[in-house]
Amino acid sequence: MNTQSNAMPESFDTQGIAPAPMSATQPMYWSIRRELWENRSIYIAPLAVAAVTLFGFLIATMGYAMSVSNLAQRRAALEGPYSFAAGVIMATTFVVGVFYSLDALHGERRDRSILFWKSLPVSDLTAVLSKVSIPLVVLPLLTVVVVVATQLIMLLLSSAVLMGSGLSVATLWTPAFRMSLMLLYHIVTVHVLWHAPIYGWLLLVSGWARRAAFLWAALPPLAICAVEKIAFNTTHFAALLGYRFMGGAEALTAPGSFPIDPMTHLTPGKFLSTPGLWMGLAVAAALLAAAVRLRRFQGPI
Repeated sequence: MNTQSNAMPESFDTQGIAPAPMSATQPMYWSIRRELWENRSIYIAPLAVAAVTLFGFLIATMGYAMSVSNLAQRRAALEGPYSFAAGVIMATTFVVGVFYSLDALHGERRDRSILFWKSLPVSDLTAVLSKVSIPLVVLPLLTVVVVVATQLIMLLLSSAVLMGSGLSVATLWTPAFRMSLMLLYHIVTVHVLWHAPIYGWLLLVSGWARRAAFLWAALPPLAICAVEKIAFNTTHFAALLGYRFMGGAEALTAPGSFPIDPMTHLTPGKFLSTPGLWMGLAVAAALLAAAVRLRRFQGPI
């Protein structure tokens, strides 16, 4: 009688086979992929805005350029919309980053999925860092790719019109590469480094608020502004908030021009020596540390 067929297979431990070790970056990688899976608006919204911008460019700009007989006006109409398209897409990704940050920690507590995610071998630090990497890393990179792709399509369409009119396309393509570098520089300096404390505050509120995270994020700063105005008749805190939202101008010098204008002069040394930059990064680090601690002890709502 063959008894070997009924024998139980040896375990992995007795066979000396150990499970493959997990790299240090693997939990972070899969945590970021999880955020992209669960929040498709991160990339759908910028792509949708880019598609609408291209559609508007085709109807309005291209239609107007083809209708005018003056070649100078035709060239001006084709060269104008590039900065506008970049600005609209950047504004969209900023709004997406704000609403994503407000829901990042609050959403998993609201739908009780935090009980499942806490059962995985992923630390709270890794979870919070993966969430803050969406507005500080993923969205900025996506913005650059979408803007460059959109402007490239616009360049190709504009070039076809200009060549059909017998005009040179050099004035369109010459500043294109510099505009891409300017865009990347602007995204890193302003949308990443300068806005870091904004996203840190939103993540902290997301991990603390039981409901109405948007109101809890907006009301305390507004209340401080109101109390300061009533008590001292000053607006220092409001000016500080405005400086944080609209600041970062130290990264470049070009009075009256758009941040990615090819004629803009970069001043990275002045930007890196700005006290507001380093104070903001320190505040962002403190807010993220508090968000990690909150996630460690907060349960489902």
